[in-house]
Amino acid sequence: MPKRILQGTVTSDKNEQTITVLVERRFKHPLLQKTVRKSKKYRAHDATNQYKVGDTVRIEECAPISKTKRWTVVTNAQA
Repeated sequence: MPKRILQGTVTSDKNEQTITVLVERRFKHPLLQKTVRKSKKYRAHDATNQYKVGDTVRIEECAPISKTKRWTVVTNAQA
């Protein structure tokens, strides 16, 4: 099964080797046909502490690293 890759914005980098990434998805409401925005926060492993608040990053699913971390940062999504 392929690993999911999501793109989002870093909202917190206060923890050591961990960042919080806000991922927003848009979809059309099935009945009202209005575009709806939903967002979710993921905690991702950042081994080098190089990403700061406001950066756009791609995160990839991985094996559990801690109680809340199941994602790792793949790359900076600028470009």
